[in-house]
Amino acid sequence: MKILKRILPVLLFVLALTGLGCSHLNKTEVEQVITSELDLLKNLDSETVQKYISYKELFPDTPDETELSAEIQEVFSLFFHNFDYKIMDIDVGKDKTTATASIRLTTIDAKTLSSDYAKAQLEEEILAAAASGSQNTEETIPTLEERYLILNRLLKDHEYNTVETNCTMQLKNTGDKEDIWEIKRTHALENDLVGGLMTYLSDSDTLSPEDTLAIYLNTLKNMDTEEMSNYLGIESIINTSDSAKSALASSLVEQVHKNFNFEIKDCSTEGYTASIRTEITTFDSDAILESYQKELDEYLSSPDAVIDGPQKRYQKSYDLLLENIEQNTAVKTASADFQLINDGVSWKLANGNEELGNAIFGTLATTPVEEDSESAE
Repeated sequence: MKILKRILPVLLFVLALTGLGCSHLNKTEVEQVITSELDLLKNLDSETVQKYISYKELFPDTPDETELSAEIQEVFSLFFHNFDYKIMDIDVGKDKTTATASIRLTTIDAKTLSSDYAKAQLEEEILAAAASGSQNTEETIPTLEERYLILNRLLKDHEYNTVETNCTMQLKNTGDKEDIWEIKRTHALENDLVGGLMTYLSDSDTLSPEDTLAIYLNTLKNMDTEEMSNYLGIESIINTSDSAKSALASSLVEQVHKNFNFEIKDCSTEGYTASIRTEITTFDSDAILESYQKELDEYLSSPDAVIDGPQKRYQKSYDLLLENIEQNTAVKTASADFQLINDGVSWKLANGNEELGNAIFGTLATTPVEEDSESAE
């Protein structure tokens, strides 16, 4: 009995050491699996990247299929260029079939990248709408390939900071006779490995209503004559003959380039709608029309108007309007309210481009040349 009492503590100690040894061995095996996989990400291994982050997962709402092009592969290489990690803790379950690892990840600043992406994508949609003349950005949603081209450009043109985030990784033991550990691939893990980029890209509030409106206005300010004419329908605003439309539209766009500016003063948001009060500085359309009307009245009351006849009177009226637009130096600043809605994807102008056109062109949304044109006929 005394011998048993002496041996029992020794046996318990040996068993404890054996258990600790097994536990340590399991942790080592788990650590080796994590290290081997994450090191491949650090080394920009394309197969490993695709194993954990499918290129379709970043933009799951894009219905089209596309091949894994060189540009798409380059995006992931650029994204993981400064990727790093540190295993903080490993906990192996009592049944030795599951394990949990706490890891500190160093990834690119995905929040800033997603904000830059949202701005670039909206600008691309506006310009695509301007090129097509659709006057509706919703009709020009970019393809999956185009979205990755935007990311590719951003990652090449910008040097993004890195951020540290904590990640929990789940593993399972798939071995029968020996320990074979495998990392569970989940959406949460994919999102963690890209610094939360999936969450940021799917956030409909990535751009605030104010940021969204600023992109509309800044993009519009830099459009050329054809783009602005298509996007705002300038030629339909200037209701003159086809030959007159082009010259008038070009002159008005030139006035926009010289004088247009804006300042967002206030924004009120309620649910999925937002109202933004903005001060718009643009050419003084009232001054243009006032000067034009004065010169036109002087001409119409002169003997020359009677001699010229209807067709020449119309041409003279058109020439006077064009001349007053080209020579205008008057500007004005006025308040304009813009309504935006959040459709669950992003903020968009509620009333299309009509508000933009009215805010920029003012009383030149209609023109007295129309009446002269009709009389000329």
